[in-house]
Amino acid sequence: MTATDRSIELVNAAAQAAADRLAHDIIAYDVSDVLSITDAFLLASAPNDRQVKSIVDEIEERLNKELGAKPVRREGDREARWVLLDYVDIVVHVQHSEERVFYALERLWKDCPELPLPEDAVKTRGKAEEHARLTGADASEGDDLGTGTDGELR
Repeated sequence: MTATDRSIELVNAAAQAAADRLAHDIIAYDVSDVLSITDAFLLASAPNDRQVKSIVDEIEERLNKELGAKPVRREGDREARWVLLDYVDIVVHVQHSEERVFYALERLWKDCPELPLPEDAVKTRGKAEEHARLTGADASEGDDLGTGTDGELR
């Protein structure tokens, strides 16, 4: 089984919305073969809570306006460290950069096929590492879960 056309349409719109709000390291996985509850996961991150909220709001607004889709569940709003939007067909995870490194969801889904995304979303790969360098933070300090030199999250 593979992700449906509707799921891919939702993923692409959400990825573009996240990229438009300057999300980092946007990636999507087709999890339809290993999960029966959804077709795809979209992951994105941001360096601060305010930007996480902005990305989530833009994704929600864009999917509703362009595709008539509303999430059946929205979790993590209060702290804005990891917000989950469940659209049934897809699940969107927008994480603070620190949570992204700590939980390393890419490790869980690395065996699932990666879904193609709009060019603007693909260009966000490695932005978390670049931001950490510019601000003097080291996202991978103390462990090997950070972003590698190739821009892939580890």
